[in-house]
Amino acid sequence: MVLIRIARIRTIVLHLWCLLLIGPVVWAAGQTGPGGTGQTPPTQTPSPQAQPPAEDEQPMQTLKVNVDVVSVYCNVKDKHGALIPSLKKEDFELSEDGVKQNIKYFSAEADQPLTLGILMDTSGSLMQVIPAEKEVGGAFLSQVLTPKDLAFFMTFDVDVELAQDFTSSAHQLKRAMDAAKVNVPPTGPTISQGPFPTHDTRSTALYDGIYLAANEKLGREVGRKAMIIMTDGMDEGSKVRLNEAVESAQKADAICYVLLFVRGIYGTRGEGYMKKLTEETGGRLFEIDRIENLKTAFDQIASELRTQYGIGYSPMNNKKDGTFRKIEIRSKEGYKVQARRGYYAIPHS
Repeated sequence: MVLIRIARIRTIVLHLWCLLLIGPVVWAAGQTGPGGTGQTPPTQTPSPQAQPPAEDEQPMQTLKVNVDVVSVYCNVKDKHGALIPSLKKEDFELSEDGVKQNIKYFSAEADQPLTLGILMDTSGSLMQVIPAEKEVGGAFLSQVLTPKDLAFFMTFDVDVELAQDFTSSAHQLKRAMDAAKVNVPPTGPTISQGPFPTHDTRSTALYDGIYLAANEKLGREVGRKAMIIMTDGMDEGSKVRLNEAVESAQKADAICYVLLFVRGIYGTRGEGYMKKLTEETGGRLFEIDRIENLKTAFDQIASELRTQYGIGYSPMNNKKDGTFRKIEIRSKEGYKVQARRGYYAIPHS
């Protein structure tokens, strides 16, 4: 009997010891669980209905990295101007300020999302061609835009006006284009009723239009970006200069295409200004001397936008000092590469 009592006492002592060891753990779990009142914030486990998407299913804007990458979109052409598709990363060499860089990212996909700005010169000098611009430009939008693309429509003359903000609807853009009207300078100063108020008497605020389209619209977007400008190339009365307009497009990473009408009162006087804009941004200048050439130009722009190569690299010079860095992309096969000439090393906001 004495031995039995000793055994029972040892068992009770052992149970008490175990309770002393695991009791605090059980108490803490009860205090920090979903219904507890402890100081540790509760953590929620997603229900089966609200599971987060897999990494490869997340929207592109949510996938962020801490590595600075410079992205360049380009076209490649043979000596006859024909576009060259199906090239690989190994077919390119890239340098920044003369220093060879390592190409880390490469894409030849034609269906990457596009952000597009359409700018129409509605000054009196283009009165005769605006109806054709509306018709051919509207058809181009129906051909190029997909549900994942975005575009806006802007006019410039005495003032700069955003006639249609970003949309993926070609119908809405065409409706805004159809509503555009020629605006000639009045006898006195005016203030625009659009979203970009401007002052002074002027007739063609071309550079202001480019600057605002790049700085206020395209510069806030990511990915492939392009601007199509229909004009005679002559600016009259802008607040910014040509170099400022070009710089704004470069900082926005926007490729600029210009449809230059050369049969108007100014002839080819605006060619040199618009050539500088297109070459610096990796775009192209089309001289339009007949209405028939307008559709051809839009078709060629559509082809170039569908056959772009995307190249990305992390610069060896990683200083964000605001300076301009010259980019040169070469084809190992000797093809002509059409790309922007550089970028500004601006710190991320």
